[in-house]
Amino acid sequence: MVQQDEYFDGRWMLLFFGFINCPDICPTTLSEVAYVMDGLGEDAAEVQPLFITIDPARDTTTALAEYVPLFDANIIGLTGTPEQIARTSETFPIFFERIEEAAAPVGYTMGHTSHLFLFDPEAGFATSWPYGTPAEEILTDLQNMMEAR
Repeated sequence: MVQQDEYFDGRWMLLFFGFINCPDICPTTLSEVAYVMDGLGEDAAEVQPLFITIDPARDTTTALAEYVPLFDANIIGLTGTPEQIARTSETFPIFFERIEEAAAPVGYTMGHTSHLFLFDPEAGFATSWPYGTPAEEILTDLQNMMEAR
């Protein structure tokens, strides 16, 4: 799962936990992340957006590789075993659960926390934005934090 390594060293990280079959929250948030990345211009190189699946049974590496770039080529989609996802989620203030729903793909959907998290270049928690925060506000907040460093 997510580890601070040389690839992420010195970069801001935007993290979102979601799943590919999400009908609204996840694609909306990924679209907002894409807007933020576009709005950063050259400063986008200082930010790494990550989409961490909460549905590893359906969200394989192949599925993530096809889905995530539809929003922004720089977003990295991450998956793991159910145990790895559970351990990772315990380090964040999030929840997720499987909800049986006959009309959903493969008969279930996922309920989940919908915050977008920001970590500073030292991997320290900086802030989070709840679902529904306008992309323009996220961009302004991020630019202000980046300028303050």
